[in-house]
Amino acid sequence: MQCRQEENNLKYLVIGAGGTGGSIGAYMTEAGKDVTLIARGEHLRRMQEQGLQMETTAKGNYTVHPIKAVDMEHYEDRPDVIFVCVKGYSLEETIPFIRRVAGPHTIVIPILNLYGTGSRMQDKLPGILVTDGCIYIAGEIREPGTILLRGDIFRIVYGVRNQEELRPELFMVAKDLKESGIEGVLSDNIRRDALQKFAYVSPMAACGLYYHVSAGEVQKTGDPRDTFVKLMKEIDALAVAMGVPFLVDIVATNLRILDTLNPEASTSMQRDVYAGKSSEIDGLIYEVVRMGHKYGVPVPTYEMIAEKARADGLH
Repeated sequence: MQCRQEENNLKYLVIGAGGTGGSIGAYMTEAGKDVTLIARGEHLRRMQEQGLQMETTAKGNYTVHPIKAVDMEHYEDRPDVIFVCVKGYSLEETIPFIRRVAGPHTIVIPILNLYGTGSRMQDKLPGILVTDGCIYIAGEIREPGTILLRGDIFRIVYGVRNQEELRPELFMVAKDLKESGIEGVLSDNIRRDALQKFAYVSPMAACGLYYHVSAGEVQKTGDPRDTFVKLMKEIDALAVAMGVPFLVDIVATNLRILDTLNPEASTSMQRDVYAGKSSEIDGLIYEVVRMGHKYGVPVPTYEMIAEKARADGLH
């Protein structure tokens, strides 16, 4: 461990090789970083045999080959840093695996759409440092072995909830990400910064699902855009009640992000719901209603959307 730190050669493990994890793995592998992807099924087989195909608007289409990819059962290394990039409903199955492969100095950085993931994981992983994190990216698996990455934003924000847990390796992660063409931001207030990301992805998922629309319809003047704004204002009020008020105008900031998106872009929650798969609806919509009750903040727009989702049998 000490030798790797001195050489600034951290060993990375990325659990989940979808649009988020796969893109991290591809960019870091290209930059010569020591990174292994955890995947399964046909997606894993294609990566092992043909490499990872990247279709991007920023860098064109190319293949990262070879790329290290295995399933959980066959990973036998001891990583310095673990990026957790699974969907919220798959998080629980990563816990025993992390317990098995992590050492006393391993740092876990969860990058999920759901707010508060790090603290929930920390409770189940005593003795291992679990930070919090979020990512700004528009990526998805187009087909097994292929990642579609839209736009040119690729930013990972992460940090410790308690400043006494800050370690030199966390600064090294930011450097490795930068060298890989990824903007890495070590936050000094990750609760606020993660909630700020949530204040985009949760309203967008809720609005898109309620109206059954992609980004293009929310970019136009009309009910979907108005609803998106109302949802963001409810998260803004929650942030104040939670003691982590945003330092930016969250509505203006997120509308700028929205208006740069490909009009066909949609959230992964929407795509999962439409496909009849498990989704992150509990963490992205129902959890906000629970947060509203907990902090005494009215969230009528979220309650309206949650009521319709439950009526539609979505859990």
